[in-house]
Amino acid sequence: MSTLSPNLSSVPSLRVNCSHCNLREHCVPLGLSLRDIDRLEDLIASRKRIHRGEPLFRAGDRFEAIYAIRLGFLKSSVMSSDGREQVTNFHMSGELIGLDGIANEVHSCDVIALEDTEVCVIPYERILAACSEIEDYNLHFQKVLSREIVRQHGLMLLLGSMHAEERLAAFLLNLSQRFESRGYSRTEFVLRMTRAEIGSYLGLKLETVSRVLSRFSHDKLIEVNQKHVHIIDADGLRAIVSGQNPEPTEEE
Repeated sequence: MSTLSPNLSSVPSLRVNCSHCNLREHCVPLGLSLRDIDRLEDLIASRKRIHRGEPLFRAGDRFEAIYAIRLGFLKSSVMSSDGREQVTNFHMSGELIGLDGIANEVHSCDVIALEDTEVCVIPYERILAACSEIEDYNLHFQKVLSREIVRQHGLMLLLGSMHAEERLAAFLLNLSQRFESRGYSRTEFVLRMTRAEIGSYLGLKLETVSRVLSRFSHDKLIEVNQKHVHIIDADGLRAIVSGQNPEPTEEE
């Protein structure tokens, strides 16, 4: 078991004020009364900080809590039978992670911080209690679980039927939308993950990711400066996702 797996009995108590958090709409159902928001604040045992490169939890760790990302960026991954890492998702502020542990009471993947990160620790037993007491929160939590199913379906479509250009264009547009929903620029952002990690997530080789990014830059769809991305022509990227790309790169 990882030494960083949360031992909730030893985590120091910290009052968390959800009502003043600018990410509240991502974690807390809209329309709750102040009384219900106060009750939800009691769900959170603490805030936990994870430095870049450190695990929040690893596959096989006991499942005890779900985590709301307050600051930072993380990746989830699993190891193949031959020891290769397969990235399965990237997570950013406002999202809930740790849902993989509900089924078998152990986590099925590694979650690693791609930059210094802070999460709110929400013990699962408290979530169950809140779901039974607050109807709006119960519906909200069901929607969180449903969104994860929808995301998995989208990933299967991405990997199963799209060419390399379509996969990478869809990936950039998805990041753009996620940043915009958090109040950041939808056209300029920093990639916290490496190109190799992008390739692992999209089922592409590193060389293919670099080549497609270069092609997008040459075609004036984006500008890339190391990890900084500027989307110049979002409509052009959407056209690629819809299959309007006459010369697709062979998938690898």
